Amino acid sequence: MTDDVHAQQGPLSGIRVADFSRVLAGPHATMILADFGADVIKIESPEGDGTRQWNPPTNAIGQSTYFAGVNRGKRSVVCDLRSEEGKARAAELARTADVVIENFKPGTMAKFGLSYDEVAAENPGVVYCSISGFGDAEGKNLPGYDLLVQAVGGLMSITGRADADGGEPTKVGVALVDILTGLNSVIGIQAALRARETPGTEMTGRGQHVKVTLLGSLLSALANQTSSTLETGVSPGRMGNAHPSISPYETFAAADQSIALAVGTDGQFARLCDVLGISELATDPRYATNVDRVANRVSLRVALEERLQTRPAAEWIEEFTAAVIPAGRVNTIAQALELADSLGLEPVAETHALDDEGVERTLRSVATPISFSATPPRYDTPPPRVGEHQDAEWLPR
Repeated sequence: MTDDVHAQQGPLSGIRVADFSRVLAGPHATMILADFGADVIKIESPEGDGTRQWNPPTNAIGQSTYFAGVNRGKRSVVCDLRSEEGKARAAELARTADVVIENFKPGTMAKFGLSYDEVAAENPGVVYCSISGFGDAEGKNLPGYDLLVQAVGGLMSITGRADADGGEPTKVGVALVDILTGLNSVIGIQAALRARETPGTEMTGRGQHVKVTLLGSLLSALANQTSSTLETGVSPGRMGNAHPSISPYETFAAADQSIALAVGTDGQFARLCDVLGISELATDPRYATNVDRVANRVSLRVALEERLQTRPAAEWIEEFTAAVIPAGRVNTIAQALELADSLGLEPVAETHALDDEGVERTLRSVATPISFSATPPRYDTPPPRVGEHQDAEWLPR
């Protein structure tokens, strides 16, 4: 349903998205769809997405880097849903879309005449994605904030220094639950588009309502931690950087800084001991197998750090890497970007926009980590200004 003005080749080329979402989970999802070639129309209030005001820092044209980091590749149209004109225009955009995505509090879209049932009545092929914190049943009135979900969803209970070390529950250093929820939304949207396009089935040509929750996304992402809880009835606690089922699999102090060691096999452990000059540990009954090492992780840590602290981290990492032992320093984000670039991963996407003085500026954001051999992601369009495409000829009237 897209138009020639914004058409681009990509795995989702030809798909139009009416994006009613704001803040992080929804915009992250729709930015991925835009990277893949979808025509994403960001539908904003007259004030714009609230993250436009979340600064400093700002980018080269004065936009909040929070907003810019999840809104490239989109076009912005203002629809004041408090007015009849705004609601009518929003309804027309939804009617012409392949995908509608929203993350309002459950029930809000219905107040605007934009619920799934109302949109699907006019547009039966629509894939309608609703993102909420806790679903639209008993949890519909609970506020869906990432910090809250990290707390009530169990993530904070396993994050931070161990209780014995004076630890307390700690959030992850980014709104991880929002990001996970955005990724799940992309998966759900693409699956529903695939179902719509499958010939000879009852879903041919028909869309459906995709629902994704922050709490459900977190519980799924807790993976082995939720699995062990379900099977044993015991909730895991905080272990700092250690792993409940693998050892040595944590950070260790070298002479100058920390090293992360991710030793997952007995063979890797034997090579680690060889490099450290303590080969006898590999056959010591306390450490011979992973089960033994997990049971005796405290004494093992003491033995390993005693050797590691005799030399700088860089020297150890060079030898570990040569011996195919998973190891690395604890990088800053800037160092992590430099590492990805040095490995040829092309981690940075660049777009271009004019600043308030009419000077073209280069805007940088993190590229999508997914590559395609024939239809690569595109980064043609910078994050839009509020209502930048308000009067475009392609807009339905």
